[in-house]
Amino acid sequence: MRRRDFLTAAAAAASAAASLGSVTAALPGPDRLAARPGDRFSISLAQWSLHRAHHEGRMTALDFPAKARSFGIAAVEYVNSFFKDKVRDEEYLKELKSRCEDAGVRSVLIMCDGEGALGDADAAGRTRAVENHYPWVEAAAFLGCHSIRVNAGGGGSREELAEQAADGLRRLCEFADPHGVSVIVENHGGWSSHGGWLAGVIRSVGHERCGTLPDFGNFRISGEESYDPYRGVEELMPFAKGVSAKSHDFDPETGEETRLDYRRMLRIVAEAGYSGCLRVQHEGGRLSEEVGLRPHQASPQRYQNGS
Repeated sequence: MRRRDFLTAAAAAASAAASLGSVTAALPGPDRLAARPGDRFSISLAQWSLHRAHHEGRMTALDFPAKARSFGIAAVEYVNSFFKDKVRDEEYLKELKSRCEDAGVRSVLIMCDGEGALGDADAAGRTRAVENHYPWVEAAAFLGCHSIRVNAGGGGSREELAEQAADGLRRLCEFADPHGVSVIVENHGGWSSHGGWLAGVIRSVGHERCGTLPDFGNFRISGEESYDPYRGVEELMPFAKGVSAKSHDFDPETGEETRLDYRRMLRIVAEAGYSGCLRVQHEGGRLSEEVGLRPHQASPQRYQNGS
């Protein structure tokens, strides 16, 4: 799929390939990526896609909603590290919510890192990690997010970690349930990047609020050991409450993403019956963040037959 077409055609290509109904197509003007009545998918923007701008002080979380809208995207997914000291700041959260309303942007989820290991082998450490996530659940509920994204890391053997992670996730889900917030796990390194392992953990949790966030590009287990990304996404999709359509680079000659077959990935997503946001997350270093994300005018009709 060509870079200039990806953002506006991703959802259309997925559904057309699987013959599963109407999805978001290109719209004229700045709202070309906004969902319309009857659309199956919408596009959301990951805050991490602009991490360099945040780290260099050129952008803050308060600027993010308007920036997303400048790309024609009407849904945002936050990263907790960009406003970690503000999670209990009611005035800050009110301002962030107001910025979203002013931009016509909805908040989808908060990606949470650095709050301890939910699969910690030490029971007390695991409890601290669970409780450290409570403020993010509350912030997500206030902002209107459907989920927080967490990690399933910890210590011990594969089997021990699975049991520990299931315990931490279950307890966090029990806290999040009354807030109307789900707890979703991304394949994010270690055993969580093994699709079969993570799917087994979610089954063990057995809570309707617990799900997955399949990420197309995060199937590195350790060092050089990786997991087949197509198999991994297929295993995680039955539990998916979000999807991260990550990209790293595009071939300057063909416009194709260089690491993944996006049509194949999107068919897996569509055939799983998923409906919701497809998250745009560009992590490449060769292209600037703006160039890597900004959509060009596109004609997604060329993808209607799944070609």
